[in-house]
Amino acid sequence: MRLSLMALGLTFTILSACSSNAQNVPNKEEQIQAAVMAAPEDQRAGATVLGYDEKGDVVMLREGTNNMVCLADDPNQPGFNAACYHKDLEAFMARGRTLKAEGKSSQEIFEIREKEAKNGSLQMPEAPSTLHILSGKDGKFNAESGTVENANYRYVVYIPFATAESTGLPLSPIVPGGPWIMDPGTHRAHIMITPPSKE
Repeated sequence: MRLSLMALGLTFTILSACSSNAQNVPNKEEQIQAAVMAAPEDQRAGATVLGYDEKGDVVMLREGTNNMVCLADDPNQPGFNAACYHKDLEAFMARGRTLKAEGKSSQEIFEIREKEAKNGSLQMPEAPSTLHILSGKDGKFNAESGTVENANYRYVVYIPFATAESTGLPLSPIVPGGPWIMDPGTHRAHIMITPPSKE
């Protein structure tokens, strides 16, 4: 009897946790509305939007009509972080999500994608492709106003295998928010642009 009660208690705990997770996931429309706030305003209406289901898996929320793909904020992570990127980055982004779900570390993900980009099994964009990020450690989406509060923008322009020498970019910002190149010479070479916080 005692064992049965313990099992019943464990089952209740698991079900309660699942129920709690489900309650934490915003509805489809709220996820879409919040996610597209990271995109340029004129590209929001036609963007493809990916979001999260009750299990925490990434799912398609809306099929888009333009070149923008948006990933909604993960409700199981603190703060707010939504990202929108050019569709040519989808293979790179999707591969990263898959490897992360498999439990790979950030360094392992980098090394795997570097190898795959070099051998041609991972398609990287041929032209510079931009990632727009809206994030804040205290950020949150206000469904009533349709705005994201306490969050700031930053921009990443992927230029695979570019270097400081090939672009003329510095390896660190010269002025606050100035552009610089990160991970030069690799598949993940990119221009970082982080405008100073409004606060």
